[in-house]
Amino acid sequence: MPLPAIRVFESVARLQNFTKAADELNMTQSAVSYQVKLLEEFAGAPLFQRLARGVTLTAKGEVLAPVIRRALGELGDTFRSIREEQNSVLVVSVVHTFASNWLTPRIVDFQTKFPDISVRFDISSHLVNYAAEGIDCGVRSGKGNWPGMTAHPLLSGGFTALASPAYLERNGRPETPADLLNYHLITPDDDWWPVWFRQAGVEGPLVMTKPGVGIDTQQIIGGLALSGGGVALVSPGFFQTEIDSGRLVQLFDICASTGSDYYVIYPETRQISPKVRRFRDWILEQAGHDVQR
Repeated sequence: MPLPAIRVFESVARLQNFTKAADELNMTQSAVSYQVKLLEEFAGAPLFQRLARGVTLTAKGEVLAPVIRRALGELGDTFRSIREEQNSVLVVSVVHTFASNWLTPRIVDFQTKFPDISVRFDISSHLVNYAAEGIDCGVRSGKGNWPGMTAHPLLSGGFTALASPAYLERNGRPETPADLLNYHLITPDDDWWPVWFRQAGVEGPLVMTKPGVGIDTQQIIGGLALSGGGVALVSPGFFQTEIDSGRLVQLFDICASTGSDYYVIYPETRQISPKVRRFRDWILEQAGHDVQR
């Protein structure tokens, strides 16, 4: 089927004039005539009756015209729907703890400011294929050097030791960082603990005298600390409300880091979409940063 001729036929049938159809389609009149001829050959019958001042549909053309008009209308509606959905749905790839403890409590503000944008979280820790997986932007922990991605610093990835008042009441508050080796450390085999102890000035082999619980997400680690299950090593920015309310206590004024921080990231392009720009500007403002263009 000569698909370009379909659009030409619809225009000629509606305007009943080859010249007007050529102007509408930005084609020459001869090109319009050629496309109509191709379609008539494909149909095996004349579709237009040529008149002195234009054209009129033949009986076969009268049958075909409404079918083509409906088909083109449905195609247009479908593409408009796809564009509207693409423009109105923002898909953010984000790690679990950041989504639960930092982003979720704030996202209502974004939805209030931009009610025309629907937000969907894609919870994952790996660096997704943004184009293939339909992801618009993301929040990741790292050093800001992802190939092909633009990255803006968002939140410190530093970590500190926290415990609940109930746990400290049962076990006493440690006087020195080294004292923590005799406390229940949540996830004691976490690579962060040696970094934190070293930053705190504790030298030599770390011998932990009490068993701990192995957990792989900061959200659950912090939740166990809140319930009195031991000392957690987490990023304080994820538990600022609990710290401010006294439900968690920062044991020492020591915040260690591996050099990884949290960034808002999106694919490098010459021009980012309005919805990604709005989210980027909003989340940087929420984190207390000036927008870095």
